[in-house]
Amino acid sequence: MDFFDELKIWFLVISLAFGSGCGFYLPGSYPHKYVAGDPLSVKVNSLTSIDTEMPFSYYSLPFCEPPDGIKDSAENLGELLMGDRIENSPYRFNMSSNQTEIFLCKTGPLSSDDFKLMKERIGEMYQVNLILDNLPAIRYTEKDGLVHRWTGYPVGVKIQDVYYIFNHLKFTVLVHKYEETNVARVMGTGDAAEMIPGIAKSGSDVPGYMVVGFKVVPCSVVHNVDLVKDLKMYGKYPSPVSCDPLTVAMPIKEGQPLVFTYEVTFEMSEINWPSRWDAYLKMEGSKVHWFSILNSLMVIIFLAGIVLVIFLRTVRRDLTRYEELDKEAQAQMNEELSGWKLVVGDVFRAPASADLLCVMVGDGVQILGMAVVTILFAALGFMSPASRGALVTGMLFFYMILGFAAGYVAVRLWRTIGCGDQKGWVSVSWKVALFFPGIAFSILTVLNFLLWHSNSTGAIPFLTFIVLLLLWFCISVPLTLGGGYLGARASPIEYPVRTNQIPREIPPQRYPSWLLVLGAGTLPFGTLFIELFFIMSSLWMGRVYYVFGFLFVVLILLVVVCAEVSLVLTYMHLCVEDWKWWWKSFFASGSVAMYIFLYSVNYLVFDLKSLSGVVSATLYLGYSLFMVLAIMLATGTVGFLSSFWFVHYLFSSVKLD
Repeated sequence: MDFFDELKIWFLVISLAFGSGCGFYLPGSYPHKYVAGDPLSVKVNSLTSIDTEMPFSYYSLPFCEPPDGIKDSAENLGELLMGDRIENSPYRFNMSSNQTEIFLCKTGPLSSDDFKLMKERIGEMYQVNLILDNLPAIRYTEKDGLVHRWTGYPVGVKIQDVYYIFNHLKFTVLVHKYEETNVARVMGTGDAAEMIPGIAKSGSDVPGYMVVGFKVVPCSVVHNVDLVKDLKMYGKYPSPVSCDPLTVAMPIKEGQPLVFTYEVTFEMSEINWPSRWDAYLKMEGSKVHWFSILNSLMVIIFLAGIVLVIFLRTVRRDLTRYEELDKEAQAQMNEELSGWKLVVGDVFRAPASADLLCVMVGDGVQILGMAVVTILFAALGFMSPASRGALVTGMLFFYMILGFAAGYVAVRLWRTIGCGDQKGWVSVSWKVALFFPGIAFSILTVLNFLLWHSNSTGAIPFLTFIVLLLLWFCISVPLTLGGGYLGARASPIEYPVRTNQIPREIPPQRYPSWLLVLGAGTLPFGTLFIELFFIMSSLWMGRVYYVFGFLFVVLILLVVVCAEVSLVLTYMHLCVEDWKWWWKSFFASGSVAMYIFLYSVNYLVFDLKSLSGVVSATLYLGYSLFMVLAIMLATGTVGFLSSFWFVHYLFSSVKLD
């Protein structure tokens, strides 16, 4: 097998890992053009609710089923992990064909179990999520003069202990008419029009339509069951249906059937195909969002600048003053003055649990690299909302690939600290490959059992669990071992000074040093707490988050602030002759995770007030703990590596006897 054959196989594996691209688009792909009369099929996703955060299958409720049976759409790994279950639905349209009073189906009499489940889903405010041409159905409501946008529509509504169901849907499909048959000009890339051919399809010479919007208005209408006894699916309902979204009229009752109908209207729109996602991205509070982010960036840059200037002036003055003295004056200064110069023989002494520190730094490098690369690709548009699951799939892919860097950094740091000989690198590499993934896998397994018990689609299927294990042990672990092997062969970093055999006694401190370390996390937290609100709203409130450009800037700023905070804290500890800086430099910046967890608890208490059930709260706290652990490792690694560089540079810049 030659190199090109291997390259083809790897390309195929990567393509399979990212899943099928059917129905989704990425930058550079073509839109779908329809001609009048072409069939349009609506798909359904999982039922979701911000009250429980547990998705359920659409067909877990007694809804109408497609005449040709329920079929799963192509799913990638990210969709499965996010709880998306996209299936076909009985709703079907014909392009540019307006239809009203379309009879869908009549269910059987509601059993006691179906009636109880329907009431439970309505009470928990579950939303039905429909998809047409990869666009989620959007619903508009007006309150206090403001227009609110929602994806999906509620299953029903509860009014005075009576449960009403929305059994009539009024669809509006926005289409843009294109006389141009060349895709390059449709996509707005007219310069490439001569290079990109038109859509190869019969009848492509005629003007086509592209779906640029999908609206839904749910209504609760009382239907006459006797009138639909002999009607077939997609038949004409015998009487007019009045759809008023402000009134409800169809209560659910045990033992009575449900009748579902719908109507569809096609409207011409000036929205171009590349701009069709704007309606989903322009959610409420956008002005506040941008203003808050800019304000936060300005404040943090200002504070970071002050810290950096003071820090550089202090260290430079200290070094300059020390180097200007002769040897006798230096010796006298060492006897009379206290400071970082007195810990020269202990500053590089191996810390307690040094192997654990190396493992955590290695995992932190892997997580931080994954975050930077993933957010950068998302900011460039390669992981748009149209590609459901692409963000999570990309995170997994980059995390596995960066296992190489984790093994290399951990093993080389382990050899530098001097925890063992060169032969022990295999053990360190295995610990790196198993530490964070093992903890994450344990948390997800416990949460998955809760979801399995609740029959939620958020539960990871057993076969997907097997796939994750195979990816872990067949890709991530070998790459980590490979990186560890190179780290073992690389020469360790040489210390600029020698370490004394007898440790120097640390003088009593006026205040607990760990208190200062934990308090240092407030500054990094200040860089991201505003952005964190929008991220949490996206994760738990069902909102669309797509300002990855700002998120990338915030991430870079967070890295800079974490490095600066750790440098300052390390220098302060060395100045009071505290040479145990290793773990403190890690947690000085890593302590931001503690404040993020407290913020998560605050968000649960005050923003997710409607979150009901012990299972839902456990899921929320479990996922928050997983997120906080990853942030602690990433930010702690930034602080430690920057402090290690600073200490090495500091004691290399001055000659000490």
